[in-house]
Amino acid sequence: MNIYLKDLMEQDKEFQEIISPLISNSTVQEMKKYRQHYETSCFDHCYMASYYCYLICKRYKLDYKSATRAAMLHDLFLYDWRKREPNRKGLHAFTHGKTACENACKLFDLNEKEKDMIIKHMWPVTVAFPKSLEGFILTFVDKYCAMSESFDIIKSRLFMKKAFRYAYLFLSLIIIKF
Repeated sequence: MNIYLKDLMEQDKEFQEIISPLISNSTVQEMKKYRQHYETSCFDHCYMASYYCYLICKRYKLDYKSATRAAMLHDLFLYDWRKREPNRKGLHAFTHGKTACENACKLFDLNEKEKDMIIKHMWPVTVAFPKSLEGFILTFVDKYCAMSESFDIIKSRLFMKKAFRYAYLFLSLIIIKF
């Protein structure tokens, strides 16, 4: 997680007031045990997504409190999604929104918008559209966070390989020549 952004999140008192009851919960803290994208924990992924949803929805005078809460809980599935388990039905991408919503409803009193946002955050992978603008914002923020969490790791791994370093150098020379 970007250290500068983490400092901003921690200094934003209103954001912290909204998110504190959620992140202080021991079950939500368990999200730190599960990797989401490469080196990013499920907790950190959701925390980042919740901050972006908070900023965007507040900026456009939308229901930023519901958006912040739903984003923090949108991946509350508490299992390693990379491991196939016989008791889990369906592919993770299609089912974890419902699982996360069920888990969140056991812990917190969620409104209908928050439930819908959590269940449908994987649109367009899942065909059901979010019912609210905040829900669409969460879907796009979720994809943005996933891509940014993955990009730096993929780039660093790619350039660690000798063949790719030389290919990159060769490609750079060709581009410079033209």
